[in-house]
Amino acid sequence: MAAPGAFLVPVLLLLLYGLGPHAAAADSQPGVECVLFNEEYMNCTWGNKEMPTVNYSLFYWYKNTSDKAVECKQYLQHQGVRVGCYFKKNELIQFQLFHVLINASVGGKTLEISRKNMQLQDLVKPEAPVNLTLHNMSNNQLQLTWASPYPRNGCLKHAVKYKSNKDTSWTELSVNGGVFSLPSVDYEKSYTFYVRSKINSFCGTTQLWSEWSVPVIWGSNSTSKGTVEDLYWFGIRTVLVPIASCLLLLVLVILLVRMERVWVILMPRIPNPSKNFDELFITHNGNFQEWTGVPKDVVESFKPNYSENICYVTELPPKDSHEPLWDSSNHAPPPMPGPPAAPSEHSPYQNSYGRL
Repeated sequence: MAAPGAFLVPVLLLLLYGLGPHAAAADSQPGVECVLFNEEYMNCTWGNKEMPTVNYSLFYWYKNTSDKAVECKQYLQHQGVRVGCYFKKNELIQFQLFHVLINASVGGKTLEISRKNMQLQDLVKPEAPVNLTLHNMSNNQLQLTWASPYPRNGCLKHAVKYKSNKDTSWTELSVNGGVFSLPSVDYEKSYTFYVRSKINSFCGTTQLWSEWSVPVIWGSNSTSKGTVEDLYWFGIRTVLVPIASCLLLLVLVILLVRMERVWVILMPRIPNPSKNFDELFITHNGNFQEWTGVPKDVVESFKPNYSENICYVTELPPKDSHEPLWDSSNHAPPPMPGPPAAPSEHSPYQNSYGRL
């Protein structure tokens, strides 16, 4: 009689080979990990530990919107095998329970591989900060500012790590807001700064930090570069700008000289007649005849060449009056009538009588 164990060996072999694919799919049990990148898109991946041997299908739905499951519209693949699902922004709804179901088709049967419920606001991973800028403040204080591509800055908290070129470890500090101040710096050292961000407790409970930003360096190693750049711009301001200004001014002068005739035609000058009489008053002392060029003999021809006799007039008193016309106390008596005496050649009264 055969031993009872002899019958169990073929049965176990049959079960093992017959249910092999089903057991492999069930034993893998890939976990689903979803990350919402900067609230712009989301990736849900599985099989991070080992490569899946079959293609999985992902279905999702929101509890408060619809209980109908929707299959992933865009799968992520690696070497022809599905490894995840890509969600667009319009497919995402925060603050509502998000359900994910993964199944696989093996041997004509559909097997449920994994099921998970998530809150999308807890899966947000912000983008790394940008535009890191350092400002020198008073009392050797250094201020670091940055900007975040995340659309809601009020939902972020930040972490700043820095060290000098003489430090062996990084110093990391938590910061609320977009400004970090280092109270005291050593000008003989160089400092390197990094910044990263995550969603704060007011907007989610995620533990996903963004990537570290591009570093910014301040100090002795970067001072020389800044000095060279300052000298470069100083040379441009002090040499090239004056030369360019002089050349521009010279070109403008040349253009004005060449355009003088055009300006005269377009805007003629108003004549000044006073200049025409400068020679009359300066050279000829107001002599109009000399200024007009009239010959002297013509001028002399207009002068009179004859002399006139002087006629003296005497007033006589009336015949019926015996009173003298002249007061003997104040004036000399009037001359007697008779022929007038001939005037002296040098008499001062020669020109005091009118001519008749």
